[in-house]
Amino acid sequence: MAEPERDQVSGTETTGHEWDGIKELNTPLPRWWLWTFYATIVWALIYTILYPAWPLVSSATSGVLGYSSRAEVAANIAAAKAAQSQYLDQIAVLPLEDIRADQSLFEFALAGGRSAFAVNCSPCHGSGAQGGRGFPNLNDDDWLWGGSLDGIDMSIRHGIRYAADEDARISEMPAFGRDGLLEPAQIADVVQFVLSLSGKDHEADSAIRGVQIFTDNCADCHGATGDGDRNQGAPALNDAIWLYGDSAEAIAAQVTNPNHGVMPAWARRLDDTVIKQLALYVHSLGGGE
Repeated sequence: MAEPERDQVSGTETTGHEWDGIKELNTPLPRWWLWTFYATIVWALIYTILYPAWPLVSSATSGVLGYSSRAEVAANIAAAKAAQSQYLDQIAVLPLEDIRADQSLFEFALAGGRSAFAVNCSPCHGSGAQGGRGFPNLNDDDWLWGGSLDGIDMSIRHGIRYAADEDARISEMPAFGRDGLLEPAQIADVVQFVLSLSGKDHEADSAIRGVQIFTDNCADCHGATGDGDRNQGAPALNDAIWLYGDSAEAIAAQVTNPNHGVMPAWARRLDDTVIKQLALYVHSLGGGE
């Protein structure tokens, strides 16, 4: 048998492979690397015996140690709930104002409320509670039903225009145009008067004609000067905050055929402790009173 060819420079045997005049050296792997590789094979075999590993038709091998990642997660959750129970138990029995006054309890409630808001409220009110067209901004101090802790808790608990809850907050604006309560010309005049209430550009003569129309049809809910009425859920019309738009066209559309938003009664979906945490969190955003 012929001796293997050796590289003239390094003296290392070659494999016999050659590409474009370059010969491949037959350099053995370092012994430490080989032993490490063999050790990983042994470890893998031991692991598959001790822990769940091999898939079967409808399950997997359980391993001789009986380890379960599901059981570990369940144990971790149970331990977390046990650690939280000292706070949750207090939140369950204390009034909102007392929770707000206890700094450590309040911080815990804010963390829980922030998580609950992200899951349940952000799809409508936005991840930063900034709201959008038809969905109130919860960061400002303009509240249809009041921004106190108890007021916010009431809105969250029973919802807005939620038919399944008899304690839901209810307010409905008449469809002045759709139902023929006002003529188009009257609507145009009252729109100009509403624009004037918030200092927006308007047609003065039309706004003057709209004063009496507003007084006869709108003032009972929105107030003579457009201050609104939280007892009825009637928005203020003399500020810069508008739920459905502040243009003449948007206001005319609302007077003609108003939108009525609906919010679920969260007491039917969330427990009392979570609702309290939500109320405290929303109140803390900056617009709470």
